Amino acid sequence: MDEDLHSYVLVMTTVDTKDGAHKLSRSVVDARLAASGQVAGPIETTYRHLGEVAQGTEWQVLFRTTGDRLPELEALVSAEHPYDSPEIISLPILSGPPAYLEWITRATR
Repeated sequence: MDEDLHSYVLVMTTVDTKDGAHKLSRSVVDARLAASGQVAGPIETTYRHLGEVAQGTEWQVLFRTTGDRLPELEALVSAEHPYDSPEIISLPILSGPPAYLEWITRATR
């Protein structure tokens, strides 16, 4: 496969419940916007919100996708996310075994 390495992306978000994380992961993968979604947690978060420092528990969801599916993935996550301003961070996958990268492409088509 002769794709640009930056055409593979890892997308990260967090949500406030385990069920919400699994629902979001399933929705994105069902829509073929990511090859997989991994749910990790609980994780403890310290953050600043409305001028105050607070702590909470969240679950992290990591998606593997292709660059051309990223805009639709971001739109779906934004629409289904329980937060008003969700974290949706995208990082390039700089390298990976060719068979793995080909799987990401096949799974998102």
